[in-house]
Amino acid sequence: MSVRTQRVAKLMHREIADILAREFPDQSMVTVTGTRVTRDLSIVYVDLSIMHDSAEDRQEAFDTLVSRTAAIRKFLAQRVRHQIRAVPSLRFLLDNSQDEVRKLDTLFAQIKYQDDP
Repeated sequence: MSVRTQRVAKLMHREIADILAREFPDQSMVTVTGTRVTRDLSIVYVDLSIMHDSAEDRQEAFDTLVSRTAAIRKFLAQRVRHQIRAVPSLRFLLDNSQDEVRKLDTLFAQIKYQDDP
């Protein structure tokens, strides 16, 4: 990854996180966990972590957010218009790493309980 793509990725991360927090407060607790930018700076892949109790609620919140992609891109264009020439397309991805962490914590707790009852 070049220095330019890293800078654009950081800019997108910061601005998208701020847009989600300020412009869409009705949305669930959403955290931008990462951004990746293609070499030609035309697409930004945004990893999102959504806090909900059930996977169905999380998926529903994600689908709602994906349906608002055009509005998010419009807000993004207003914020970065003096920093980059063309605003890249946004591709949102659901980050399920928190679920994996919870599963591993549960497994480790079970192992510890079996070793030391």
